[in-house]
Amino acid sequence: MNIFTLTLNPAFDIHAEAKSFALHKESVASVTSRDVGGKGINISRALSAFGAENEAFVVLGSENGREFSAMLDADGVKHTAIVTEGRIRENITVHVQGERETRLSFRGFTAGDELLDRLEEQLLPRLSPDDVLTFTGSVPRGISRERITTFLMRVRARGAQLVLDSKDLTREDILSLRPALIKPNEEEVSAYVGKEALTLSDCVSGARELSLSGVFCAMVSFGGEGAILAASGHVYLARPPKIEPISTVGAGDSSIAGFLCASLQDASAEECLKMAVAFGTAACLTEGTNPPRKEDVEALLPLVTVESIL
Repeated sequence: MNIFTLTLNPAFDIHAEAKSFALHKESVASVTSRDVGGKGINISRALSAFGAENEAFVVLGSENGREFSAMLDADGVKHTAIVTEGRIRENITVHVQGERETRLSFRGFTAGDELLDRLEEQLLPRLSPDDVLTFTGSVPRGISRERITTFLMRVRARGAQLVLDSKDLTREDILSLRPALIKPNEEEVSAYVGKEALTLSDCVSGARELSLSGVFCAMVSFGGEGAILAASGHVYLARPPKIEPISTVGAGDSSIAGFLCASLQDASAEECLKMAVAFGTAACLTEGTNPPRKEDVEALLPLVTVESIL
């Protein structure tokens, strides 16, 4: 099984520390890190840091794409770039001790449906049955949802498995694509089931319904409280050990990487969930959007508990 990640709308993730932050006032901050990001890139960096082979397909803006590509090379991430006019966006996350993170995202390049034509030419011939493609993150302005779903249908027609984590896909899109794994958060599950406020029981029911409707695995993250996984009608709950997080940005993407790492070893659904939570928790112990360290994952893995709840 070969793993390919796709990032249509990458970003430079900039992290800064400030003593205080308030609207309508000047805040002084110090930049602590500047990393390449985007959900698919985060997955690839986490896989590569753990020694799992993968290849990232990424769209790069011509104005600052060379820097992005050079930083991927420095991280040891094998990648194929599709270049378009414009600039890769930047995300700024401000950290204030004792307070929740504040994030400001700038818009990046505008693309068009022809970008998907060029992507298909390079990617589709590479795909074989049982390969995995992760389609995660946002879609650039100018690309229609219909063109995205057509592209993903062609990926499925090649026999490849899909991993999906994108707010730009509707519940109907997801069910038609029959993905191997989806990773919605509570907000997205709420939209799927048509309820504004969800209890854990609601999330369990919603994830189980998705898993019985054509989604092979549905993993819902609850941050530091853990995650649930619905697979083949069964639901499992994993809880991580308590930690003092340094940065939570990219933790959900790292959890997908952990799930895929376990899948490479033909692990059970419970073991895949356990590895996913270990990866996500370990990612919170690194600064900025840096991937989890292998030694942290290995130390946390025995401390993650998994139980069947349905």
